[in-house]
Amino acid sequence: MPDLLIKPKGTTGKIHNVTVDSARTPKSPGWSYVGFGLYRLKAGEQVQEQTGDREVILVLVEGKAEITACGRSFGTLGDRMNVFERKKPACAYVPDDSQWSAVAVTNCTLAVCTAPGKGGHEARVLDVPDLVTRGKGANTRYIYPIAMEESDVADSLLVTEVFTPAGNWSSYPPHRHDENRFPEMTYLEETYYHRLNPEQGYGHQRVFTEGGELDETMTVSNHDVVMVPKGHHPCAAPYGYDMYYLNVMAGPLRKWRFQNHPDHDWIVKRDASVA
Repeated sequence: MPDLLIKPKGTTGKIHNVTVDSARTPKSPGWSYVGFGLYRLKAGEQVQEQTGDREVILVLVEGKAEITACGRSFGTLGDRMNVFERKKPACAYVPDDSQWSAVAVTNCTLAVCTAPGKGGHEARVLDVPDLVTRGKGANTRYIYPIAMEESDVADSLLVTEVFTPAGNWSSYPPHRHDENRFPEMTYLEETYYHRLNPEQGYGHQRVFTEGGELDETMTVSNHDVVMVPKGHHPCAAPYGYDMYYLNVMAGPLRKWRFQNHPDHDWIVKRDASVA
């Protein structure tokens, strides 16, 4: 369904630009928090943006760039020339009511993750935690928790990277975070930016609610974005193709509380019992 699956616009420049206004579709009428942009820059190209009322986390998905924010130069950032090297990403935080710029030192892919800002944090380079392993068997995946709630690095944004080996599942068992009833669950909108290795590959993502009013299974290709306004949202990486995705989440409360689908929660309980 085209409302939730967004194809890149071209191969260079700003190929994605999901904003609060652009994300208001018949299937996501309440989209109010998450923004996502993606630049594919050639060496020497420069971009800059005003943040307005939104905070920003810049993620160098791959390549090197000189990053400046709030009049401060952070120098050349980036050590990962291909996202599937699984090295730590270089990331920078930019507060609301400010400006940032990037000059590509090499060809690079730069993600711009945004959410409402509250002026609670200063511009800085983020210290990304080490790679975490999650899941068991064919549900194993590897995660860089760039800006999750364990670290007080943002006002609203929750950002993470996930590497899913070929043949494995991810964001699984199916779970949802679409109700504002903390501490049991928090309302969080979410975007997935997908990459595949080799790049001609594909993956699958299903977005569905328990009542069936939303049930879409999408085939995702390299550089596609999937919007998750509500419901469960598991992913599958076919045999032969590794999957990467960059998640951006935000809502009224910067907490990640979710509930597994009741039909599939037994998997989590079984795995916990044999840990």
